[in-house]
Amino acid sequence: MAIQARTEFAAALNQLASEKGVDPSVVIEAVEQAALAAYRKDLSLRGDEIPEDFDTLTAKIDPVTGEIFIMRGEENVTPPGFARIAAQTAKQVIMQRLNEAEKGAILEEYEKKVGTIMSGVVQRQEGSAFFVDIGRAEGILPPSEQVRDEYLHPTQRIKIYIKEIREGRRGPEVVVSRSDANLVKGLFAMEVPEIASGTVTVRDIAREAGSRTKISAISTADGVDPVGS
Repeated sequence: MAIQARTEFAAALNQLASEKGVDPSVVIEAVEQAALAAYRKDLSLRGDEIPEDFDTLTAKIDPVTGEIFIMRGEENVTPPGFARIAAQTAKQVIMQRLNEAEKGAILEEYEKKVGTIMSGVVQRQEGSAFFVDIGRAEGILPPSEQVRDEYLHPTQRIKIYIKEIREGRRGPEVVVSRSDANLVKGLFAMEVPEIASGTVTVRDIAREAGSRTKISAISTADGVDPVGS
């Protein structure tokens, strides 16, 4: 639920949440945590001691005005002019949290798409791997998932199989495939109504990607020829 944008600060929060595709509550939580960090920094800059009960302090953001408060229980201990300091100091922390939340939302979305067929556009090649634009994410097509002797080039649109989410050098990454047998199965399901409806079931696939494929299929309805379908 978006906060009521009666100030530029509140409006900016709503816009950031919309751009990153995350719930505004995630943004508010990031702001509150960043505000505490800003408060600690402000105390240090002014030469004040960090209170012993600092870990018990909380930051609250007014969902109507966007104003930030530092609270000790029910007591408001916000220093004068703190909103400006918090906005400046917290910006980097806020963006970091938003980027993490955005990445988490994207991974969650593509975890649900593992095992499906998608269209993608080849973006670039790094070493022997290709990177494919698949919407909100970028899929990696490693050498082991490529078709032998297939030539791919940037801007080329291809069908790919979403194989898995794995931990890579840069964090979690979406692995796509052009050689997996399930790509053939998915393509047949898209083109053959009997497979899509379950009247004909693909039992097994033997594939030498780029060379040949054999499919074993069975019909679950009388009078339907699986091979003919």
